[in-house]
Amino acid sequence: MPKPHDRGSWPTDEPIDRDEHPHADWELRVHALHQVLGRKGLRRTDELRRAIESLDSDTYQSLSYYERWTAALEILVVEKGILSTEEIDQKMADLASVGR
Repeated sequence: MPKPHDRGSWPTDEPIDRDEHPHADWELRVHALHQVLGRKGLRRTDELRRAIESLDSDTYQSLSYYERWTAALEILVVEKGILSTEEIDQKMADLASVGR
């Protein structure tokens, strides 16, 4: 059975929306992090693709484009020992508590 990234998209009669759309600030930050890690030699395109494709089907389908990048970058930085899952989780908890 093909994985969701092999499917392309769900069949539809709707035309493809080819209009540019504004990016949210967090999407721009993810894109910037992607670029920085690439320029530092800490992320290659094939690694990012492999990490995205490793997401289970339900997770893959529930995430937006940049959310998939975020999940994949987390996989890569943990695999490479740059950050641990615990460090990432702690930072997320810290950020969540600031927003309360």
